[in-house]
Amino acid sequence: MTFAVGSLVKARDREWVVLPESTEEMLILRPLGGTEDEVTGIFLPLEPVEPAQFELPDPKKLGDYRSCRMLRDAVRLGFRSSAGPFRSFAKLAVEPRPYQLVPLLMALKLEPVRLLIADDVGIGKTVEACLVAKELMDRGEVDRLAVLCPPHLAEQWQSELKGKFHIDAELVLPSTATRLERNCRLGQSLFDLYAYVIVSTDFIKSEHRRDEFLRTCPELVIVDEAHTCAFAGEGRGGKHQRHQLIKGLADAPDRHLILVTATPHSGKEAAFRSLLALLNPDFADLPDELGGKENEPIRRQVAAHFVQRRRGDIRSYLDADTPFPERLEADETYSLSPEYKKLFDRILNYARETVQSPDANSRHRQRVRWWSALGLLRSLASSPAAAATTLRNRADTLDTETPEEADEVGRRTVMDLMDDDAKEGIDIVPGADISELEANSEVVNRGVEEAPLLTTRYSSTRLKQMAREAENLKGSKDAKLQKIITLVKDFLKNGFQPIIFCRFIPTAEYVAEELRSSLRNVEVVAVTGTLPPAEREERVEQLAESPQRVLVCTDCLSEGINLQAYFNAVIHYDLSWNPTRHEQREGRVDRYGQPQDKVRVLTYYGVDNQIDGIVLDVLIRKHRSIRSSLGISVPVPVDTDQVVEAIFEGLLLREQSSNVSDQLSLFDQDFFKPQKDQFFSQWEAASEREKRSRTMFAQETIKVEDVVRELQAIRSAIGSSVDVASFTEAAFKVHQAVVSETPTKALAFDLSEAPQALKDAIGGQESFQARFELPIQDGQLYLNRTHPIVEGLATHVMDTALDPMVDSVARRCGVIRTNQVSRRTTLLLTRFRFHIIAKQGDEENPLLAEDCQILAFTGSPEKAEWLEPGQAEKLLTATPDGNISADQATTFLQKVIDQFDHLSPHLETVAQQRGNDLLEAHRRVRSAAKLKGVRYRVEPQLPPDVLGIYMFMPVPKT
Repeated sequence: MTFAVGSLVKARDREWVVLPESTEEMLILRPLGGTEDEVTGIFLPLEPVEPAQFELPDPKKLGDYRSCRMLRDAVRLGFRSSAGPFRSFAKLAVEPRPYQLVPLLMALKLEPVRLLIADDVGIGKTVEACLVAKELMDRGEVDRLAVLCPPHLAEQWQSELKGKFHIDAELVLPSTATRLERNCRLGQSLFDLYAYVIVSTDFIKSEHRRDEFLRTCPELVIVDEAHTCAFAGEGRGGKHQRHQLIKGLADAPDRHLILVTATPHSGKEAAFRSLLALLNPDFADLPDELGGKENEPIRRQVAAHFVQRRRGDIRSYLDADTPFPERLEADETYSLSPEYKKLFDRILNYARETVQSPDANSRHRQRVRWWSALGLLRSLASSPAAAATTLRNRADTLDTETPEEADEVGRRTVMDLMDDDAKEGIDIVPGADISELEANSEVVNRGVEEAPLLTTRYSSTRLKQMAREAENLKGSKDAKLQKIITLVKDFLKNGFQPIIFCRFIPTAEYVAEELRSSLRNVEVVAVTGTLPPAEREERVEQLAESPQRVLVCTDCLSEGINLQAYFNAVIHYDLSWNPTRHEQREGRVDRYGQPQDKVRVLTYYGVDNQIDGIVLDVLIRKHRSIRSSLGISVPVPVDTDQVVEAIFEGLLLREQSSNVSDQLSLFDQDFFKPQKDQFFSQWEAASEREKRSRTMFAQETIKVEDVVRELQAIRSAIGSSVDVASFTEAAFKVHQAVVSETPTKALAFDLSEAPQALKDAIGGQESFQARFELPIQDGQLYLNRTHPIVEGLATHVMDTALDPMVDSVARRCGVIRTNQVSRRTTLLLTRFRFHIIAKQGDEENPLLAEDCQILAFTGSPEKAEWLEPGQAEKLLTATPDGNISADQATTFLQKVIDQFDHLSPHLETVAQQRGNDLLEAHRRVRSAAKLKGVRYRVEPQLPPDVLGIYMFMPVPKT
């Protein structure tokens, strides 16, 4: 016998639902009321399987007024193949915010899906992209998924996919690829073998790897940090290779492609246009100016593929408040100690001598000296520990052979490059010892009168002496450190758990060590690039277990690991030379999911430190000003390193006034003012372009009313976080658990008196604190519909209610007298199962959908007058206002059961209508499927299951 998908069968003394993966010989079954973990297969030639029909309730097993609502919620929360407009939402471990439906609705209207998600930092772009992927997978349109991302973000993606979307993805990194390939057959690619992969973009971009990936790539690709894949001009650099890779993916006409970035422009219009061209080749020829009524059709076409919103745009979207913390920003300054100031001036003079030293015979030597001096100054501004290490280390640029190569190495070690090629080793201290270069210079200049002077001036002896002086400045003579200790104590006293960002590894380790010795009962941990990514995250999680904690780290943590659950303050111990890096640092704590309503950001700099003063004046303050006026960050429109180089060239090549105010206003002097004006003008122009873009591409392709409609349909089909909360609290209480509210507005559950069977069903937990919406605080669980506690509780309630041999708190029938009705009203709790068939050509893809409905009628079954759905739903809140005996209740229910044949035609009519509604919703949200000739039909599995019969009798008039 062939069993239809969704039909009810009996085997092994229990009822099962037939799943779509079944074949003629092998039935894949889920136990009635069971979870995905209980799915099993039965080989028909060996085991008997019979058709089954759900029996009507036993009228003698009466429940109370709570039974219907509790059983309905348990059934609905148990669905994993829901009948709402989206196939995937019943399987998510997170409830998407209303605004996060917009990219999903946009994507489903495209064929293939080509989408650029460019929402602001901390809004949840990862969740938005994963929602699209999960929905396409659960609709059967996509079998394989690849996420391309920077290597340091790979584990974050793996965690998000597993924890929130139940997708187990393999990491494809240099450290894992060989192991994964061992499992491949001859000629088989690991991308053929593993359906879900997270791939390092930099690992796969090389020509050898790229060609294999393009050949075997999954149907759906998500590209994170997509701005790093924009076209960067002709060449063979890393960015060019990344662009070639993504362009190759986009060239496949049927491939679904989702680009994710918080900075689509990166300050460069051409790069932005190249990203748009990946979505649609026609976008490569967009007009330079998209404004004006004549370009409105073009703007709408682009807007169908491009979503970009600020926090202010979505904070109260559809009246659903999305809590973002208030950012409290402040500046703190320090002055160098006399000893430190003396060394600073000495090293600054040394740096000037170095770069000004005549050596016309070699531009390469000039560039080596330049980067050595600049690296030394930066290290000195950071800490005596970093300065001492730099002074003792051999300059990295010494191994280069050309000026261009020296510049490339120097920029990578000294500047704050945002390119992914520079991410690894980002916090390694540069070297400044160029004595080898000077020895070679002496040979070249032998016989020249000045050669002996050069040899003396740049000898390693001088560097070692300055290194010893720097070492002696550690601790009490380091005013920068001493003041930060006081500031950190203040942070902790006021309830803030800070992250202190440093530029170099020696600085972070030095600051952490000094803080440990100065702070009592506070755990201090340093995390730097010396640790592999997995261990960094492990260190952070271990630190989070301490009630009082301070994290000292380098920019190896400025991306990838979200830290809002553990920390609520950021201190910029060292100023970044790229303001975008500041925004990334602050974004680790200032994002959705931060449990505190305020986060603190402290920018820390020296008032008599020319290095800090210049960067603050030219970059940081301007960046703040633009962010304040626009509501978002706008990257520097030119290469930041070129700007900084120009500034420091003036510092090192021109003698400066000893006056502090003159030093801090260096860029306002006549020599620099034209450059500053031009630079700021470019930045402001980029800000205006960004502002126009956000106005121009405001999301108008998806109307608010469309989101409202689908949101209501989702909540009707599977419930919301409010339903999860009310069910969980009520169900635990009727099972003798004690539920109380904590001072932090979470719920505390004590299950010590609850039945052991219930505790076993939820994993053996006896006490815990929980919330049903993000954010959560330390020690709290986030309970969503797929959390093991909620899933286990729903399964326990439903199984005990449906099992005639078990005494359950939620019964399948009941009768109460209530003032909420004026006539006898009967409510039916029904479950419908549907077979959704998507047909393309001759191929059919069957899907199972389940739906729970409340139906109610007045009068007898023979002359039933059916209520509107809204009226029936209200009956779930009815409470008893009068008494009724058990015998009377059983008699009333038995009459309904005896005449149930009169109700069956209406139930089948409702099943057909619900099937039509489901078909319309399925087509509506995936309208673009028509472009591929996909046709849907829905077949209800009859008869529907009647899970419960509940009667509401009017209170007799006295």
